[in-house]
Amino acid sequence: MLRQDPNNFWEQLERLEKLIRASELKAGVIFSFHSLILGLFVDRIMHFQEVFNESIVYLILACLWLLSVFISIYFCFKCFMPHMEKRYNKNVFFFKDAASAFGNIDEFTGKLINVCTNQDELFKQLSEQIHIESKIIDKKFDCIQKSLRFFALSFIFIIMILVFWLLRL
Repeated sequence: MLRQDPNNFWEQLERLEKLIRASELKAGVIFSFHSLILGLFVDRIMHFQEVFNESIVYLILACLWLLSVFISIYFCFKCFMPHMEKRYNKNVFFFKDAASAFGNIDEFTGKLINVCTNQDELFKQLSEQIHIESKIIDKKFDCIQKSLRFFALSFIFIIMILVFWLLRL
């Protein structure tokens, strides 16, 4: 029988953790940009009131811009709060299980030692951890893609407002 190297599993988990951080960093950057632009808009809303009164088109485009911004922000928040599946066996590497599924610290330590000394069980539980983290990352990056689409759409609405305003000058 070919012996597996547990380091391959740990390296895969480390790579997945980096992908989780990268997705959350992207969501944070998108959220920060929206916050900056929304802050500028709210701070200068009185200056825009004349433009909104001038034509209903500005108001419609501004509402569409705000809607796309809020949807983009929604997907940023969703990236930070992934839905956790609970249909897995108890696993010493799942943080919630480690904290509560194995009794007190001594019982958990005993279970962890048993898992780590049984290569088949170790690989099984590490594989489950890789699987669930991969699912989490997939959902996070899906949220980032949706957030970026609405971010781009919000940018298009701003450009449309500017073009319409320049054409009316």
